[in-house]
Amino acid sequence: MSNQVHPELPAQAMVLAAGYGKRLGAVTRARPKPLVSVAGRPVIDRVLDRLSAAGVTRCVVNLHYRGEMLREHLERRETPEIEFSHEEELLDTGGGVLNALERFGGEPFLSVNSDTIWRDAFGDSFRRLGRAWDPERMDVLLLMQSTVTAIGYRGLGDFTMAPSGRLTRRRPGRLAPFLYAGVQILHPRIFEGLEVRPFSLNLIFDRAAEAGRLYGMRHEGDWIDIGTPDGLERAESLLRRTG
Repeated sequence: MSNQVHPELPAQAMVLAAGYGKRLGAVTRARPKPLVSVAGRPVIDRVLDRLSAAGVTRCVVNLHYRGEMLREHLERRETPEIEFSHEEELLDTGGGVLNALERFGGEPFLSVNSDTIWRDAFGDSFRRLGRAWDPERMDVLLLMQSTVTAIGYRGLGDFTMAPSGRLTRRRPGRLAPFLYAGVQILHPRIFEGLEVRPFSLNLIFDRAAEAGRLYGMRHEGDWIDIGTPDGLERAESLLRRTG
């Protein structure tokens, strides 16, 4: 990355919590995936605790599947301040963010998957992203995990990363060394001209990459894919052993 640093982490975040979590099967039939507990604590509370500890004061949480159950749970929290963005139609990750975009006042913001489990080896990931963020060069800054160290991950990877941090999408039929870890900083301008409809954040990543404004920062530490019962069991075992 550039020697120039921008140490201010956005104080606002979007937490993506509207999906069905179908890969977890029976685990999510009666409750939304963000309320699944790992080592005695719902995964969305783990994410919100970390955001609050990093200095994020306000979060927008999108709701769809069993949204009222999730709303009722989150209304008991004192910090951070939480607003809800209800989706009558599931809008996928990109459409969900765009649907709530006006709430961020045209300023950069964090976007975090509500079901992400990770542990930092060297410094808080959110604060490290804040130091790496450079809005002059970037529209999107992704937290990246090495595919080799990602626990429970069996995919081909998402991106290659240059020494500058600039990301390039994995070529078809090839392997890539990094996967998107579910944490990022977004600038609202990357959504210009798009309409609210169901679409993936991959559209945004590709748009930023084409403009040379998609960057990544490597995460150092554990990252666990809890999208399957096996991954959930691995996360439970790891966190109960190590906290």
